[in-house]
Amino acid sequence: MPEKQSRLFSWLNTWRPDECRGQLREIYIAAASGDAMQALDAVDCIRGRGLQGDRYASGCGHWIATDGCEVTLITREELAYAQRFGAGQWPLGWHRRNLVVDGIPVAAMRRHRLRIGEVEFAFHRLRPPCAYLDRLVAPGCAAKALGKGGGIGLRVCRDGRIRCGDRVELIIDGANGAR
Repeated sequence: MPEKQSRLFSWLNTWRPDECRGQLREIYIAAASGDAMQALDAVDCIRGRGLQGDRYASGCGHWIATDGCEVTLITREELAYAQRFGAGQWPLGWHRRNLVVDGIPVAAMRRHRLRIGEVEFAFHRLRPPCAYLDRLVAPGCAAKALGKGGGIGLRVCRDGRIRCGDRVELIIDGANGAR
């Protein structure tokens, strides 16, 4: 766990070096809003747009006009929490997030950049689960299963290709970095 400075201001935490590294485990895209998520081994990332072939990169995501993100990410830890509610039987990619990583807590990613393989991403915002997820996957329980753990939204800062198995590294500038 990080060296806690404040519960209220968790973004001020100092993270240990081992909490700043992880691995990309899964990649998903959907060509259009509501389409099933398609698992990929690798994908091209396009600066300012998102993942090649994904609904948000092509401008046809459900929330594109009001609340879209270029790329969404969720951790295996958040998904393990959701399995307590039977999410293990739900379809592959049921969480509707593009990337699944492990090894780095979501709280550590807030307000920072991260590098996955050769591509750099910037934190955009928290992505709480929504009612749309419930309508598509499991009415009344998909968003509840995730609780507050819906992942984060990212912006692509540099074009490149990412692959399952790539190293994920948190890039922390300044005094609040890893110790």
